[in-house]
Amino acid sequence: MARIHHGGDLGEAAQLAGSEPWLDLSTGISPYAFDAVPDARALKTLPQEAELAATLQAARVAYGVPDEAAIVAAPGTQAIIQWLPVLSPAQTVAILAPTYGEHEAAWRRARADVRLISRLDDANAAQCVVVVNPNNPDGRITDPDQLKAFAATRGSDQVVVVDEAFCDLMPELSVSGAAGTVVLRSFGKFFGLAGLRLGFAIGDPGLMERLQTALGPWAVSGPALYVARRALGDESFSATLRDRLKAERKTFDTVLMEVGFNIVGGTDLFRLAESALAQTWHERLARAGIWTRRFEDRPTWLRFGLPGAHAQRCFAAMRAIAASP
Repeated sequence: MARIHHGGDLGEAAQLAGSEPWLDLSTGISPYAFDAVPDARALKTLPQEAELAATLQAARVAYGVPDEAAIVAAPGTQAIIQWLPVLSPAQTVAILAPTYGEHEAAWRRARADVRLISRLDDANAAQCVVVVNPNNPDGRITDPDQLKAFAATRGSDQVVVVDEAFCDLMPELSVSGAAGTVVLRSFGKFFGLAGLRLGFAIGDPGLMERLQTALGPWAVSGPALYVARRALGDESFSATLRDRLKAERKTFDTVLMEVGFNIVGGTDLFRLAESALAQTWHERLARAGIWTRRFEDRPTWLRFGLPGAHAQRCFAAMRAIAASP
């Protein structure tokens, strides 16, 4: 399969316009990072088992993982996505689409028969069903009670993979630990620390043990463990951030509609907007030093991350572009 293009790499942006400084809105990463600097010991020594255990416990509490489910830490959920087809092979896979493309890519590399579906009822007897909730890029929400009921009807050789990468924004959507599911949680997006590369898988103890073995020792760095323990345990930070992101998302929607976009959907960390001139907008924003996420298969779509502290610069550029011929 051709390599999937993601946000966050400014190499293409520099080639297109060469403008500096760049405001990168191509990802769905929070513009407000949790402030925790690892101590020197975390940088100088191998990650300790006690530190890993403490971080897993903090994640278990933060994500509401029941005692009967197991949880594993990995260097980003991308690593888990790539391991699942190996550790829990399936000949038939149904993916609720459109969605994050790496799920399809991973299963196709494993030579599974992959079908893209538009509703859970179309999954039929697929051995693996993949749902991203809330969805990327359109923010589609699948009712968690529906997901739990669906997973409960599956056979012992079937699994429902639920990617909750953006579920920190809406914790009530989580199905962590539900029977028949493997839940993926991304740490870096909500806490604005994607460079730490940390994610979690939650599911059946047997499968989670195989995943832990496959990842090997010291899979997660000491600095990532240090920061995650503090961030996951800071409920006040999370609650305040949710309110702030929601308010800023509403303001951003107003500006997007003001300059001529239709809002397709998204979450409080990114907005999916539509315009017949989306490609022109992408290029003109790039010349203003603002990088957005475009979609080769959906040329009328653009995805915008929240501009955070750079909102006024972003809004001024968008209004200037809209006012120019």
